[in-house]
Amino acid sequence: MDVRVQGMTEDLTPQASKKKPLFSYLEELKAELKKVSWTTQEELLFSTKVVILSIFVFGFGIYFFDLVIKGILDLVALVVHFIF
Repeated sequence: MDVRVQGMTEDLTPQASKKKPLFSYLEELKAELKKVSWTTQEELLFSTKVVILSIFVFGFGIYFFDLVIKGILDLVALVVHFIF
């Protein structure tokens, strides 16, 4: 894109000469990864156990309510079948 200001033109497109080499990128990436606060193994294991337990609890809860709703619908269907 060209921008004209008082008779001057300026090219605002990124130039290939401003790209950093791959090695520089990897060095910066390494420096940033050193700043990350990683969880400890104990925290990771505890969180994993909580997630797995939660999945089972919610799964059994959904299964239980599904059985209750199915039972109610079967009862309604039996009553309707008996009446008609």
